[in-house]
Amino acid sequence: MNFFKIEEHDNVVYLKIARGEKYNALNIEMLEEFSEAVSEVRELEPQVVVLCGEGEGFCAGGDITMMKEVQDAKKYDQVMDHIETIVTTLYTMPKIVISAIHGPVVGLGLSIALAADYVVAEADATISMNFIGIGLAPDGGGHFWLQERLGTHQAKQFAWEGQQMKAKEAFDHKLVDIVLNDSFHDEVAAIARKWSMRPLQSMIKTKQIYHQYGVDKLLQYLSKERQAQWELRQTKDHQEGVTAFMEKRKPKFQGR
Repeated sequence: MNFFKIEEHDNVVYLKIARGEKYNALNIEMLEEFSEAVSEVRELEPQVVVLCGEGEGFCAGGDITMMKEVQDAKKYDQVMDHIETIVTTLYTMPKIVISAIHGPVVGLGLSIALAADYVVAEADATISMNFIGIGLAPDGGGHFWLQERLGTHQAKQFAWEGQQMKAKEAFDHKLVDIVLNDSFHDEVAAIARKWSMRPLQSMIKTKQIYHQYGVDKLLQYLSKERQAQWELRQTKDHQEGVTAFMEKRKPKFQGR
């Protein structure tokens, strides 16, 4: 793989996004590799998975250049297939999945992080579901994860505002489960080791009991997100949002 590293340490497997020079922003090739990587991790023996990113941030979301590249419906469906494979595999994986997030965690990057069972954040992590900044709605199950953690009303506000939260504020809103201030990677490894020595079969059974009912709802959300995102990609506001981002200026939205 070009953009992912899989490393096993006893009963823990690390899945690292390895495009650190671009804040691990996800392009078409990476999404295909990501879907392959999570499927590979699912079949490995370790029962605890740590999902993390190299460089200065966990994941800055979808690479903006992908917006320009994915123009036809067939290519779009391929991209959405990969995204859906990633998040549903993480959600249903018969292992305990920990997201270890640091730096910027944006859009699709946040959706993927929230697909985990437990989210560990470095104090400098900044999270945002800022699809609205380019005239889009959350995807990757973003609506599902936000509703699960925030409730519908607060989930709408978070998505609509495109609001940015530091790790402590995200913890207060229950979007992350623990905030670490020192030696982030060492502390994450310590948490993973500790969890790897717990009665994991019991924990995994609890996950499966809850998630077997949640997965049907997740799939419905993913289907609606796929449809909505395609429609929104055709709007003038989305085109203005992408152009403004590329030109490093504030977009001038018109509600069209």
